[in-house]
Amino acid sequence: MKKILTETGYFLTGQHFSEGLRITFAILLPALLMDYGNSLETGLALSLGALCVSLTDAPGPITHRRNGMLYCIIVLFITTVITGFAQMNVYALGLEIVVLAFLFSMFNIYGLRAAAIGSAGLVVLILNMDKTLTPAGVLINALLVTGGGVWYTCVSLFFFTLRPYRLPHSLLGDCIREMATFLRIKAIFYNTTSDLEEGYRNLVAQQIIVNEKQDTVREILFKTPEIVEETNQRARFLIASFIESVDLFEEITATYYDYNIIRERYGSTGLLDEVSAFVMKLAEELDGIGRAIQANKTFAQQYNLTENLTVLQAGIEAAQPAQSATGAFVLKKIAVNLRRLVKRTNRLQMLSGEGELPLSEKISRTEHHRFVDHQNFSVSLLMDNISVQSPLFRHALRTALVCGIGFIMSKTLLFGQHSYWILLTIAFIMKPAFSLTKQRNVQRVIGTLCGGLAGVLLLLFVHNGVALFCLLVFFMLGTYSFLRVNYLVMVSCVTPLVLILFHFLGLGYISIVQERIIDTVTGCLIAFAASYLFLPKWEGDQLPVALGEILRANLRYMQAIYNDLRGSRLPVTDYKLVRKEVYVQSANVSATLQRMLSEPKSKRKNTKLLHQFVVLNHLLLSNIAGVASALRSKDSRRYPDEVIQPVVDAIIALQTALTTVGSSSEVVTQQPAMNQAGSSSADDLLLKEQLIYVRQLSIDIQKISRYIGN
Repeated sequence: MKKILTETGYFLTGQHFSEGLRITFAILLPALLMDYGNSLETGLALSLGALCVSLTDAPGPITHRRNGMLYCIIVLFITTVITGFAQMNVYALGLEIVVLAFLFSMFNIYGLRAAAIGSAGLVVLILNMDKTLTPAGVLINALLVTGGGVWYTCVSLFFFTLRPYRLPHSLLGDCIREMATFLRIKAIFYNTTSDLEEGYRNLVAQQIIVNEKQDTVREILFKTPEIVEETNQRARFLIASFIESVDLFEEITATYYDYNIIRERYGSTGLLDEVSAFVMKLAEELDGIGRAIQANKTFAQQYNLTENLTVLQAGIEAAQPAQSATGAFVLKKIAVNLRRLVKRTNRLQMLSGEGELPLSEKISRTEHHRFVDHQNFSVSLLMDNISVQSPLFRHALRTALVCGIGFIMSKTLLFGQHSYWILLTIAFIMKPAFSLTKQRNVQRVIGTLCGGLAGVLLLLFVHNGVALFCLLVFFMLGTYSFLRVNYLVMVSCVTPLVLILFHFLGLGYISIVQERIIDTVTGCLIAFAASYLFLPKWEGDQLPVALGEILRANLRYMQAIYNDLRGSRLPVTDYKLVRKEVYVQSANVSATLQRMLSEPKSKRKNTKLLHQFVVLNHLLLSNIAGVASALRSKDSRRYPDEVIQPVVDAIIALQTALTTVGSSSEVVTQQPAMNQAGSSSADDLLLKEQLIYVRQLSIDIQKISRYIGN
């Protein structure tokens, strides 16, 4: 019960609910005020404009949000005017739908915000296509829709002015909580009864989520001048906490061992259960830090991690086998990595109270911009994608086709009063990837059926107008709170919302729900068939590119290790850029595999080999991260060649793998001359043992790449 209350409180104070409140307020208020003045039609036009602009108001730097909303307002005005005149002739309207569906879908090449502007344009087109307007009324309607968009923009900017740091706090807290989930999955690996294969799958899936969250936080922090320039304590706190959280995630990723071996050796001692329990405490502490940052409160410590670690270390030392070097090495690694995790977590805790970033770790504004991607808005990018080889061009053609088919069906075969629902269904579920379209299809049908049933039951048993209005607001909040986070919940909320709304308008809800279900299923079937039959782009076709990118990223990461071992350490910023790239590409290849598994079996390529590749890549990343973290925590020096040699061998293996998967290889380094053997300390021998394992992982990746390439 306590956990449910905690999660509910987190949601109510989080970004998504506050966004839902803002959107609900901006959409509902114009309609209520105009209805009070007996001008409901005017209010609905204003609300439509607010709704469409809200689609583009995704989290990000305020300049990006503002510019996106302003461009969306322009698109809404032009589209509403064109639609107003085109609806006077059914053929002109059909042509407009096909052309603009293609054009708006091509907005995807300019990023997610531009894609949202395209979706908003398509929505305003569809919701205005059945309006019967005079030529004078066309301009009035366009101005009202535009006015609604301006109204929403003002509301959004006003709330940002009141609480400019609210969104960064919320996003950073959410990111840290996802890292805590990643750490919990790590803790399960020490459980002797857990399934390691399932654990790896969950770990890879969670890594994708963490990477997405980090990218979002990185963009909003490093592209906001007021934060980057660190003009106040709050800005310094956000920058410091994010940098520390990324370093902490590297430490979490670096904690890998051969879990089969340690289970066999220590499973009966109960030591692994203690380690698992301690890692769970670490995760709980990290989760609490995330909640504190999200709520902008000082963190209240739950556990004394240092004291708990001391007790655990005593148990580890007692369990070390007296004559097993390998066993002692594994236990020592566990103790060292846990100590680093505690150190990083404690620093994050202190930042929550102090908000100071050590001067040695501050990064200039110019360097900050190196960590974020910059969207290209040139016309040449559009022209480069006018080709059937471009997945986005294929998607645009596919969307234009299905929208044309949906329009024809709505005008010929189906005679409901709201047949535009077919086109709305198509517009919201059509995605460039087949797997995403398939997922949206299933969620749309299930959500519509569940929401329709809930709406009918409510209208059957609730007759009080005030109660129904409260339910209307509740479902609006649910719709817009889950708009960007859970499509199934969003659809489940929007269907009863529509039924209650039409009930207030005096229409029969039974016929409405029947029509909505029929139109939704029809739209889903059209979209699904087109995504499978018309110019599909399967994920298997994208694999050589994804594999090539992750191998290049691994090579650069390995090069950083090589430089450290030779005493020519990379600058902090350059190293963190290399680290960021390998995490991004690792998440990309994992996401590609996940999408491919949702495609038809006949379209999947080398599924088992690819799964092995992803697991081996994760193990390689974990071990490289562990070595890099250990090396960079010490003074720079030149290591003996016998320690460096495994890294050179690993680089050669990865270069060979890169060539095998069809990507051009790149010479990263030369094999060092073996004339500086020097003397190896005990720590050097332990490092060498870990690097030998890194070499073996690289060779295994090379072998698998050979089969995948064939």
